[in-house]
Amino acid sequence: MTNPALLVVTGDHLLRLTGGEDGWTGETLLEGTAAQCVATGTEGTIWLGTRGHGVLASDDAGATWRNAGLPAPDVFSVAVSPADGAVYAGTEPSMIFRRDGHGDGEWTELDALRRIPSAPRWSYPPRPWTSHMRWIAPSPHDADLLLAGIELGGVMRSADGGRSWRDHPPGAVRDVHCLAWHPEAPGRAYESGGSGASWSTDAGTTWTAADDGRDRHYAWALAVDPRDSDRWFVSASPGPYKAHGEGSAEALIYRRTADGPWEPLAGGLPTPLDAMPYAMTFTGDLLVAGLSDGRLLASPDRGERWKPITVGGRAPEHVLALSVT
Repeated sequence: MTNPALLVVTGDHLLRLTGGEDGWTGETLLEGTAAQCVATGTEGTIWLGTRGHGVLASDDAGATWRNAGLPAPDVFSVAVSPADGAVYAGTEPSMIFRRDGHGDGEWTELDALRRIPSAPRWSYPPRPWTSHMRWIAPSPHDADLLLAGIELGGVMRSADGGRSWRDHPPGAVRDVHCLAWHPEAPGRAYESGGSGASWSTDAGTTWTAADDGRDRHYAWALAVDPRDSDRWFVSASPGPYKAHGEGSAEALIYRRTADGPWEPLAGGLPTPLDAMPYAMTFTGDLLVAGLSDGRLLASPDRGERWKPITVGGRAPEHVLALSVT
């Protein structure tokens, strides 16, 4: 079976992987860009966030690229709204910009975000004078509903397209690493972060911690089963120095169903993993995890069994982010 293409962000370049269970092929779409994050739109559009070069865009599935004119150079998150096609970019320092997904529209900063009460206290520990917008999650069910995750600052919510924002709520993790909505279940939202994981059943209004069953609480990558809103996955390590340092990450991939607890997954995996899973996504029924050392792992059965993805052509040296196109 052939799966949709995977876009792989490596920190330097962008790869497209095509194939399926019989093998994958890697093709370089763009390199030398300090690529950090990627999102796809309709009709072959790709939006690539970079450190130092703002947002780069392709309207032809990666054949050609242009600078999208974002008025900020360092981009940590990009997203395309499934509800209306709007494009969002999150930067360091923590700002969110929005533009229409078609043509050469102008970016508009959603500047009410910087006026919420906790803003003066946002601080990223390795660079304590600043913070960044780690994740932007537009709701697939409501074009006006946005979640924004600040590292380190919290989960911010807007119900009016970014004109106003609610500050970080109890129950959510303040050190945000990843946010997600369920594509079919309105109201279901999920978070992984530096002290664990949480989820919401009321569209991000209230959050409940979800940490039972994990002996590692520094959570990073997150994926939600598109067929079951009660089943989701996170990667976790004992702490940031393990996750991002030069030694073993001592990481595990966990699965949670219904009311939990979390289960560590080991079918075919070398456990614990010595490289941190930085990204996870579903492509069709295949769950893919991308590791910091460039390895890609795949599970066809929701985490029961895993096997390495063998890539012909150019394989990634690192994986920072994954997207399906």
